[in-house]
Amino acid sequence: MRTLFVYGTLKRGCRNHHHLAGQRFLGEARTGPGYRLYDLGAYPGLVADPSDTEGVTGELWDVEPAALARLDEFEGVAEALYRRVPVALSAPANPIEADTYLYARDPGSRPIGPTWHDHPLP
Repeated sequence: MRTLFVYGTLKRGCRNHHHLAGQRFLGEARTGPGYRLYDLGAYPGLVADPSDTEGVTGELWDVEPAALARLDEFEGVAEALYRRVPVALSAPANPIEADTYLYARDPGSRPIGPTWHDHPLP
């Protein structure tokens, strides 16, 4: 099992959450400072940003190896769209580390707040 921090369309109630079916939800979390979300159109991208002081909100999941391999494929790790990397978390309580998907390309110039709001599912 790996602990995975998700911040966008994989969160509960979002359109790609089904990719986490059968995995264990651990709770809500926040990264430490140094990360910012960018609006990439249909989904967000998490980017390292040393000027950020807030971090990013999301969810923690325990993910089995087979599901993690499927998520790597979905997130375009082999195509260098995203990289799965460790990220330090500061909330809910004790700082811990989890894997997350960091956007690996130029995000452009559309930073958004610390939380992604997906279109609600029907």
